[in-house]
Amino acid sequence: MSLLAALPSADTYEVEGTGARPSAFAVSELATASIAAVGQELARLAEALGLVDKSPHVKINHRLASLWFGYSFKPDGWDMPSLWDPIAGDYPAADGWIRLHTNLPHHRAAALKVLGTTADKTLVTEAVRECPISDLETAIVAEGGVAAAMRSRAEWQDHPQGRAVARDPLIGWQGPRGITLRDRPQATAARPLEGLRVLDLTRVLAGPVSTRTLAGFGAEVLRIDPPEWDEPGVIPDISLGKTCAYLDLKTPSGLSKFKKLLAQADVFVHGYRPGALDALGLTKTERDAVAPNRVEVTLDAYGWQGPWAARRGFDSLVQMSAGIAAAGREWAKTEKPTPLPVQALDHATGYLMAAAVLSALAEAAAHNAVMDARLSLARTAELLASLAKTSTGEDITTAKDSDYSKTPEASGWGPGHRLKPALTVGGAEMRWSLPASKTGSSNAAWPSLNP
Repeated sequence: MSLLAALPSADTYEVEGTGARPSAFAVSELATASIAAVGQELARLAEALGLVDKSPHVKINHRLASLWFGYSFKPDGWDMPSLWDPIAGDYPAADGWIRLHTNLPHHRAAALKVLGTTADKTLVTEAVRECPISDLETAIVAEGGVAAAMRSRAEWQDHPQGRAVARDPLIGWQGPRGITLRDRPQATAARPLEGLRVLDLTRVLAGPVSTRTLAGFGAEVLRIDPPEWDEPGVIPDISLGKTCAYLDLKTPSGLSKFKKLLAQADVFVHGYRPGALDALGLTKTERDAVAPNRVEVTLDAYGWQGPWAARRGFDSLVQMSAGIAAAGREWAKTEKPTPLPVQALDHATGYLMAAAVLSALAEAAAHNAVMDARLSLARTAELLASLAKTSTGEDITTAKDSDYSKTPEASGWGPGHRLKPALTVGGAEMRWSLPASKTGSSNAAWPSLNP
């Protein structure tokens, strides 16, 4: 089976445009290459399905690829909410720096409980200053929160979890198992994923990027969130092209409804840590029974083996743990942690997840067998650290008016403009049939099956 295992060779796709995101790391190179992986695997799938006579030409706009690693949506006459909770951020501690991630109420409560203070930035700063970073990190995680001490690259590579991540493949393929792909007569060379049903059980940020990408080539994406869930700082960016619904999987009725949706899905994308789906009654054995013909792709933060495999995490935390923020500090010649200019681990992992879905579908079309894929933000960090900076030209920091589509998008929050797509695959150009919509704005059903 010729499943995706690495970034595509640069001689397999065309690149137009120049420039680079200012960083100690090859962020723009990663953007172009990870989006190119989507193009490569979509071309393989189109050929495997007989939609084209020969493998389509893959073309990437380097500038736009770099910009898609940031916000893709520009509101017109209104402002998107802040991405960060007021308490979230980097803090100097007794022996180094630590990052607190407090966007979710229970994560904020865990950090404040350990620190013994209230949600006041000044008081939190004073409390953190008295703590050793390793002890504070351990205590917050034990309380159910999320935090990351800043480590150097050398410290991470010598850490038990860093060593475990280094042994992980970029994409871990599990299986194989037999599969029969559903016929999709709607699929064409221009819309290769038309009629493909993708069940999205992911949240901030990599998983939603992957399913937004699939929607851009015609996939029907149904995103499921717990009741009342919201991500106000990112949803307008990543719900593009999707139907968004609430469903409580912790209730018998909600779980039963979800299983029906899963049985009708072609692709299942989720971001649950090892064992978390099992606790909901969705063991792999159960998923195989309910949806034997699905393609499944998942991710976690810190990898799939090692002492931190079950640890909660986000892009900004992995950057601290894996030595990226420390290396950035040296590059910037500053005292504070210097992360990447964008959440590049999330975005790159998201595009690689989309490419993995396409790779699995192509193999299933050719051999009636499928393997499930696992990725992690920490492993993508190692990929980024291995890339050389080769981009030249102007710094790419903000988008210009010419980078956006002239056609306005009527999102669920108000009008705005979306970045032009960075990828074309032969005659297939990315476009989305639905504007970005709010979480829980639709019923938990497949629109194509419930018109």
